[in-house]
Amino acid sequence: MENGAIVIYTDGSCNPKQGVGAWASLLFIDESKVVLTGTEEQTTHQRMELQAVIKSFEYLAKANLGIRVVELYTDSQYVTGLSDRKMKLEASGFMTRKNLPIRNSDLVHILMEYSGTMNVQFIKVKAHQKNDNQNRNREVDLLARKIVREQITSRHK
Repeated sequence: MENGAIVIYTDGSCNPKQGVGAWASLLFIDESKVVLTGTEEQTTHQRMELQAVIKSFEYLAKANLGIRVVELYTDSQYVTGLSDRKMKLEASGFMTRKNLPIRNSDLVHILMEYSGTMNVQFIKVKAHQKNDNQNRNREVDLLARKIVREQITSRHK
């Protein structure tokens, strides 16, 4: 954050058998830490990974911080792969070779809209590294998984 960038860590978690998913984001803006979380029913792990990023971007846009440089750290190959394929996806109209909408096209489209208006660098990190104090991925992963567990527990009360 020495360069003035906003640093974001995102993760998603899902228990498809229970039909519960959760996402979490940690945003480091100057000297502040903002925690964002949410849940969804009947979802997938990929959708939760996407929601974590989208909700982070929504927060920045609402706070008029979208013009700042953003470093977004994720362990999701899916999310970083989408950013790498942005031009190809837009050129295809978010359709597969079989002329069907790509998986999660609704969220992918929103992600692309936000990333097109922001100066975002997507950075892939190793998942859940215990001994890396700089990598907050483990913290955000534990938070997302905790929320899923709490949702499941509350259903069984």
